[in-house]
Amino acid sequence: MVKNMKFPIFKTKVKGVTKRFNLTDPQEVKEYFQLKAGKEIEKLRDFLKESTFVAYLLGKKNSGKGTYSKMLAEIVAPDKIDHFSIGDMVRGIDQELKDKEKRAELIAYLEKNYRGPYSLEEIIYALENRNTKTLLPTELILTLVKREMEKREKKTVFIDGFPRELDQVGLSLFFRDLIGHRDDPDVFVFIDVPNAVIDERIKWRRVCPKCNTPRNLKLLATKEVIFENGEFHLICDNCKVKMIQKEGDELGIEPIKERLKKEEEIMKNAMALYGIPKILLRNSIPVSVAKDFVEDYEITPEYYYELKNGKVIIKERPWVFKDDEGVDSYSLLPQPVVLSFIKQLVEVLNIS
Repeated sequence: MVKNMKFPIFKTKVKGVTKRFNLTDPQEVKEYFQLKAGKEIEKLRDFLKESTFVAYLLGKKNSGKGTYSKMLAEIVAPDKIDHFSIGDMVRGIDQELKDKEKRAELIAYLEKNYRGPYSLEEIIYALENRNTKTLLPTELILTLVKREMEKREKKTVFIDGFPRELDQVGLSLFFRDLIGHRDDPDVFVFIDVPNAVIDERIKWRRVCPKCNTPRNLKLLATKEVIFENGEFHLICDNCKVKMIQKEGDELGIEPIKERLKKEEEIMKNAMALYGIPKILLRNSIPVSVAKDFVEDYEITPEYYYELKNGKVIIKERPWVFKDDEGVDSYSLLPQPVVLSFIKQLVEVLNIS
């Protein structure tokens, strides 16, 4: 848990709903949300027919920001909600700079809208020569985010990934400027995921070399697993090829510890800001209270494998880990977290 920030445990158990849902089946996922949050989903859909809002997603790297916001959009109104990552946006700028016409359009936009301590030549140089160790100026990021939001003028926007060098005052001005530009209600969405979960997500992540679909050898198995050269390997459900581990993933969170600390500081600073509604989502729940709040099928399973007569048998069990406070905990699947997201969103937007 993010230190000094208390994320309440959300109860997903609903009186009268006794069915066990298979949350890997798209049809059952729809039924799950309809039975547990049908009224709130309809309220959000009605709201989005005439109105839009901006949600700022605040959480550490690999905390599930994209997963949760995209799932909410898919369940509620996929044609009315857009998610965009600032990281993806900046990577898209790389391609624009290589196209003569798009480069000219970008420079013209920056000339008209950018305000900051660096010259236009300096910020173009920063974009063309950026790397993972050098952060882009906050004023430039703000200008590019505004540009991105203009493309989505008629849609609700979930924004993922903020400058990691902002103090509380800088954050306040950043968000106020964005929302003034859009003139929409805005919401902070804080996502709390223990470092142990992020570590396992990275260490056991596997990616298809053809379609880039990600899975996880420990936490999100594919339908087929093979045993080869003394190791178990996932087979991509789409391409039927062996999935691979990206270089560096075996180190888990070790290379990004400083980044995680900075992102945690951003969350603390944003939590202290007044004047904006806040949604608190937690991915984990202490084992000691889980049975009172969630269903067992909402808990993330740990997959493990056995070799029997040359065939791989896929097995699963509840995954137990120590959270950041040292408490034995379960991780929750995305669906119960999104259930909490939907219900809190209706509340903070005052949708009747």
